[in-house]
Amino acid sequence: MPLALLALAVSAFGIGTTEFVMMGLLPQVADDLGTSVPTAGYLVSAYAIGVVVGAPLLTALGSRIPRKRMLLLLMALFTVGNLASALAPGFGWLIAGRVLAGLPHGAFFGLGAVVAARLVREGRQARAVATMFLGLTVANILGVPAATLLGQHLGWRATFLVVAAVGLLAMAALARLVPHVPVDERQSLGREVRALGRPQVLLGLLTAVFGFAGVFAVYSYLASMTTEVMGFGDSTVTLVLALFGLGMTGGALAAGPLTDRALRPTLYGSLAALILALVAFRFTVHVPWLALVTVVVLGAVGFMTTTPLQMLVMNKAKDAPTLASASNHSAFNLANAGGAWAGGAAVAAGWGWTSPALVGAGLTVVGLAIAAVAGLLDRDRGTAEGASRVVAQSPLAEASPAAGKQVSSSSPASGS
Repeated sequence: MPLALLALAVSAFGIGTTEFVMMGLLPQVADDLGTSVPTAGYLVSAYAIGVVVGAPLLTALGSRIPRKRMLLLLMALFTVGNLASALAPGFGWLIAGRVLAGLPHGAFFGLGAVVAARLVREGRQARAVATMFLGLTVANILGVPAATLLGQHLGWRATFLVVAAVGLLAMAALARLVPHVPVDERQSLGREVRALGRPQVLLGLLTAVFGFAGVFAVYSYLASMTTEVMGFGDSTVTLVLALFGLGMTGGALAAGPLTDRALRPTLYGSLAALILALVAFRFTVHVPWLALVTVVVLGAVGFMTTTPLQMLVMNKAKDAPTLASASNHSAFNLANAGGAWAGGAAVAAGWGWTSPALVGAGLTVVGLAIAAVAGLLDRDRGTAEGASRVVAQSPLAEASPAAGKQVSSSSPASGS
């Protein structure tokens, strides 16, 4: 694998850390800024709003900017957003900082997935995309717990200062390791928008919204389930979240080669396994050791859906994949918000702390049904379902990661 994928993974690590760390810092932020914890919870929503708005907007604005330069600009915006969060004088300014930090999230992952796929030969694109996503999963194992611990001891502002420093490190890695990737001369905003409107792309995005919502219906309330149902103390919550992150990493590692071998079967299988794991969790949560095992499984099968979903929308968008790829991350964040809302509504209705698991299973059933319908309607046999082909004419096969090395736009490996 090219070293450029390491730069993308480091960037993903920083983005994943800032996305999820706020959940563990809400009490400290609320106390410091003189507000309630539920009100401070709007900071989580603020980041998600930034992602949903920024993914299509920044992708459209950067459609003609060379890919490497665009990645650097997006990571610079991410760094500024986290620095603004660290220096925010009040709650309103912190909301603005969180929105700003979230704006480049979807555009970066969308563009990063396209670049990652073009860095390797055909037949290994899904593995390349999964490698980038490994940074996101490692953030849940190491980044979020460490950043939460840092915030608890040195204050929440220190957390965002450190994340801003990670952003600077990621920019240096991108500048040093990612080769020049030219913009396809045929690419245009109109072409990207038309590709986004293709039925198979829209069905892929809907699959992400409902299928992945099942994960966050449970994950959003995993801390409360740990103390209220499993019977563990508050100090165990970090361990449980880390176990979920370990599962995510295992799922990401497995998803790459499986998706390269058989895209749709991997998607169907991971969604079906997620449904079974969510239903099982409704019962295993009462047995502590079984609950911990199920948490790992939930993380694995839940995150195993992300790579085939990402490759599916890229494939179906064909020669205009960037906007569709970025919009997929808007879909994931809608899934995060929708799953959390649905799980919370079940708890508020008095159905108990285990009810989000069944609600999540129901949401994932809808996602699997949409994926199955899309498969039945798919008559485009030009993109073999058993392979995850990148949307360029040919990949940047074995591109050198050396600093300053460029891939000529006239080269057949340029994707132009």
